[in-house]
Amino acid sequence: MREGGRAWRHPLVAALLLTWMSAHAADYEWNLPRGFPRPVVPADNPMSEAKVALGRQLFYESRLSVTGAYSCASCHRQELAFTDGRGRALGATGELHPRSAMSLANAGYIANLQWTDPSLVTLEAQASGPMLNEHPIEMGLKGRETEVLRVLAADAGYRAAFANAFPGETAPFTLSNVSRALASFQRTMISGRSAFDRRVFDDDTSAMSTAARRGMTLFYSERVGCARCHSGINFSGPVRHERDAQASSAFANTGLYNVDGSGRYPDAAAGLADATGRRSDHGRFRVPTLRNVAVTAPYMHDGSIATLEEVIDHYAQGGRQAPLGPSAGNTYRDERIVPFELDAGGRADLVEFLRSLTDETFLTDPKLSDPGSGAPTSVAREQRDGSSEQDRVGE
Repeated sequence: MREGGRAWRHPLVAALLLTWMSAHAADYEWNLPRGFPRPVVPADNPMSEAKVALGRQLFYESRLSVTGAYSCASCHRQELAFTDGRGRALGATGELHPRSAMSLANAGYIANLQWTDPSLVTLEAQASGPMLNEHPIEMGLKGRETEVLRVLAADAGYRAAFANAFPGETAPFTLSNVSRALASFQRTMISGRSAFDRRVFDDDTSAMSTAARRGMTLFYSERVGCARCHSGINFSGPVRHERDAQASSAFANTGLYNVDGSGRYPDAAAGLADATGRRSDHGRFRVPTLRNVAVTAPYMHDGSIATLEEVIDHYAQGGRQAPLGPSAGNTYRDERIVPFELDAGGRADLVEFLRSLTDETFLTDPKLSDPGSGAPTSVAREQRDGSSEQDRVGE
């Protein structure tokens, strides 16, 4: 056994193993939308239908939370493009997260997977965070990992699912395998059949309204400049895929706060600076996708802007005109955030374009829904609808 362990660490054997696993991952049938390259898949977690099916089950599994009432889907609801409709996410124990739950649309292409942590670059690594976080508590599994895995292993359905997803493993019930399965399922959350996609990639001239086409012209114009940050297939800047596996996400300070007249954000919202310690990163957050943006309100990292119209107004003025100082004095604001003028018609057209990024197929795809219901999940709907307006906009 020890000899075998050393053999697997031999560089040639390891290289052959990685080559085989990469080839195995390439055999997975992606059925990608037009214009979409294949996502990057880690060599040690090749895609398989069995693993995706297990990940889907685990995504909707409430036994993965300390209360037995929350699942990944509690904060990532399919009909809301896998967001939760809140300004700030709510953990299983009721603890409020400092930031909103980001959309999982095209998660497999996202190079950096949190608002402010540039080091989190794989879905496998990201999956363990919500399960084990303590500040704030999200799923609340820290210290209960063995117990939860024992509960899953007692379920005959899960015993078969884990065996199929991880063939050859004598002890497949590990937290690492839970993360691998969740990551595999999340890589299938691909959104690329919106009206915009049908117009651009299918040449369907009837897909977008006249107003939406006018709004698209504004979106990509130098004057309005939305595409300076929201570019690429995910409308979020650079994405990672098999032809560019080293891409990094875009981060930007959008002038959302200006509490001291020079652009300082609240102490709890220092952004990327929390990770880097650099003053220049103060208030910088990852540029989120605009796909399905019409169903992911409220907006910004803390849900502090309620509607698309208000988002446009925010950018038109070049950031918030805070009481303690004009945005012109914002020393941290990204240079790509430039004020512009837009009349009511242009504003309406731009909103129509943003609505054309909604992918109804993605929001209702039964392959992404709760396997226990056969329809998109409504987990935590009552909690969300019963929350206060203050909770929903995060103010």
